[in-house]
Amino acid sequence: MTQVLYTNVRPHDLLVENGRIADPVLARPGAETVDCGGGLALPAPVDAHIHPDKTTWGRPWLSREPATTLRELIDGDVAARALMTAPVAERAGALMDHAVTRGARGWRAHVDVAPVYGLANVHGVRQAADARRDLLDVQIVAFPQLGLLSRPGTAALLEQALDEGADVLGGLDPAGVDGDLHGHLDLLFGLAEAKGVPLDIHLHDRGEPGLAQVAEIARRTKESGLPVTVSHAFCLEHRGDLGELLAESGVSLTTCALGADPVLPVAELVARGVLVGLGSDGVRDPWTPFGDGDMIARTHLLAYRTDSRTDEELAACWATAAHGGADLLGLERSGLRPGDPADFVVVPGESLAQVVVDRPVPSHVVRGGRVVARDGHLLERTPR
Repeated sequence: MTQVLYTNVRPHDLLVENGRIADPVLARPGAETVDCGGGLALPAPVDAHIHPDKTTWGRPWLSREPATTLRELIDGDVAARALMTAPVAERAGALMDHAVTRGARGWRAHVDVAPVYGLANVHGVRQAADARRDLLDVQIVAFPQLGLLSRPGTAALLEQALDEGADVLGGLDPAGVDGDLHGHLDLLFGLAEAKGVPLDIHLHDRGEPGLAQVAEIARRTKESGLPVTVSHAFCLEHRGDLGELLAESGVSLTTCALGADPVLPVAELVARGVLVGLGSDGVRDPWTPFGDGDMIARTHLLAYRTDSRTDEELAACWATAAHGGADLLGLERSGLRPGDPADFVVVPGESLAQVVVDRPVPSHVVRGGRVVARDGHLLERTPR
């Protein structure tokens, strides 16, 4: 059995045996040793909501057109992507590589499926992910960004996508975009049950219309027993009191701590038993010039947006990124205890709270027990 001993690391040395944390006292003479330079070891974060098929990462700068409504953003996205010449696999792969150097362990990747695109985006992201399966766990959501019922042919493509590389079925504002709450959800829940896959539904609609959709999704989730996530859920900005309803129904949430958009009351929701993950959303794409796939930086934004000040509050933001994201994707938690997956980062800093504030680049990114990146750079590897 192969052993690697990570020394000079806080809070204590870490022994890895066959990809899992082991008790350091079991280290055998001759075990490989990695000196971590006094850094702090932390569970690797997970990006629970990202759109890699849209990214221009690694490509020339894209100037964006003004847009004030969701439909204007969607239409602008379609127009801009028609002019992109780099393949999806190349652009998404470049972003994956960067995210790994910043410590990402896994992604839930929302990938557009529509008649204008066919399944090219799903195939491209799957190609990039398969080439990096030893670096990053990628769960692909077949996402009807342009609409579902309102775009004839999309439903059949979503079903096909689940047979050709997608893992999760996505939805989008059943009322606000499709104008048919029950028709949209009938299709989604029916297809998800038939295929045995989770659901992840974008919900931008705010106020009472948004809350009505959350309530209906919660009802159907409890009735079906399906794993269901509502992404963004801007309508819940000040409604942490709905946490018990969501927890009882089994609905999970993701938030992205975006610019002027509402952020979920994460601490109150988690306290009431709701699973909440954190994501990047768009990264350097036609929707936004911002984002970089760095989940340490994204955790900082969550802490900033939720006015986290105490060490405990800052640490809770990291737990949302690391443990909330892992739970959402169905990955084993990496708590750095014997038996846990050896997926962790080593970063400079006095404490976890300081790391969340200072956003350091990891000195070591460890995946499956081996170092895959150092100081912001991927190491050469032989893909598995």
